[in-house]
Amino acid sequence: MATTKQFTRDDLLNLKPAHDSFVGIDSDGCVFDTMEIKQKKCFHGLIVSHWKLEKIEKAVRQTAEFVNLYSKWRGQNRFIALVKMWDLLLTHPDVKKAGVTIPAFSDMRNYVKTGKALGNPELECVVKETGNAELASLLKWSKDVNAMVARTVKNIPPFKWVKESLAKIRQNSDAICVSQTPTEALVREWKEHRIGPYVAVIAGQELGTKTEHIALATGGRYRSDRILMIGDALGDKKAARENQAHFYPINPAHEAESWERFYTEAYDRFLNGTYRGAYEDKLVAEFEALLPEKAPWQK
Repeated sequence: MATTKQFTRDDLLNLKPAHDSFVGIDSDGCVFDTMEIKQKKCFHGLIVSHWKLEKIEKAVRQTAEFVNLYSKWRGQNRFIALVKMWDLLLTHPDVKKAGVTIPAFSDMRNYVKTGKALGNPELECVVKETGNAELASLLKWSKDVNAMVARTVKNIPPFKWVKESLAKIRQNSDAICVSQTPTEALVREWKEHRIGPYVAVIAGQELGTKTEHIALATGGRYRSDRILMIGDALGDKKAARENQAHFYPINPAHEAESWERFYTEAYDRFLNGTYRGAYEDKLVAEFEALLPEKAPWQK
């Protein structure tokens, strides 16, 4: 797969089934152990410096880590997660003590509600059309994040049991990568570790939501009980449920064990029709217990 490959929504729409089952696979935190380094080394420091929040850096980092890594909001689109972080930061006691005022960010909030594909290309178009300074600032931060990720996140292999699982999936199901990471980064990472050929399409944030990715790739081609989404966040579960599909969780901090269970047991259950019901419910309950709603300072 060439690094210049640009996947489009047409690639999803025109997916030609070779099997009667379909698997969507998330990437960051699911296939690769890249969530922590991307968030802590790239996203969060740039939030602090870009919006000049050095006075409350510890609170910003604690809030951003909770939202993006250790809560029910883990794995969301970066712009949606940023808005959630601003909301939660307002409740942090250290922000109140420091007397720091968090801006309303009304234009940013309105942008994430537009229903547009929440990626840099669409945001760039909006900025050019409107000249909105707040959205231009948001775009600058997002581009800086991408540049830092490209410089920083390298040589991080897939979790143990991922390659074996991808090979097994390829033999029995059609598969795509379903992610809210920019496609360029996804293609680079999947190519670097030679796993790109295991999936037909690598779909990032520019191609829409995860729900849309699955709907476009599967619509009218597979029965809902023959569709499975693999992910490490509640957004992955939501994408599965909105397509009446199965969900297989990769548990945060237990990723290798989750993939081993998938390879040795869960995928076979999906293929033979015994996944749905008590088995899936138990896995999802274990997963949801790992993702709290309240931050430590709210308890």
